Amino acid sequence: MEVCFANPGTTEMPIVAELDRIPGIRVVLGLFEGVCTGAADGWARMTGRPAATLLHLGPGFANGIANLHNARRARSPVVNWIGDHATRHLPFDAPLTSDIVALAGSVGWTRTVKSVNDMAEASLAAVEAALGPPGRVASLIIPADAQWEPGPEPLSAIPSPLLRHPPSAALEEAARLLRKGRGGILLGGNALTARGLSAAARVAAATT
Repeated sequence: MEVCFANPGTTEMPIVAELDRIPGIRVVLGLFEGVCTGAADGWARMTGRPAATLLHLGPGFANGIANLHNARRARSPVVNWIGDHATRHLPFDAPLTSDIVALAGSVGWTRTVKSVNDMAEASLAAVEAALGPPGRVASLIIPADAQWEPGPEPLSAIPSPLLRHPPSAALEEAARLLRKGRGGILLGGNALTARGLSAAARVAAATT
């Protein structure tokens, strides 16, 4: 993670403080959540690497959901860090309490941190989910008490996408059908990069 587009609230201040201490990650403040999520989608599309957002509770996440819908359709790797009330406060239904799981689940993978002891493993799981393949939106809901209490040591794993290679027989059958003019290729995700489009052009030239 190299960049986080953030529109935090008071609930997320411990995360903001920690991000200031972490070398190698740049925090960009957005004045509206839709700007943050759109920027994260754009970063992911241009670089092929996941960007993060930091959003304030369910209402803040909801303000950015339109561009997360676009990221889901584009299979962009985006990780959302969403603050929530402290676990012991949730039963009192504060004004900004909402069903964040339902909101986040509408655009992709989601997980709620149950305690501070889950933070390292859950954070890594979110990045792995975003990377895919295919890339997707991954949302990690982090209660305030899981932010301000001392947590576990960071994990040293470096996640990377594991591409699945189709069977040779399937590729040969696809090539046979394309040469006969009885098939087509629908492009999406990283197939829409310059490298993917160049490969598609070579296939088109060889089968027309």
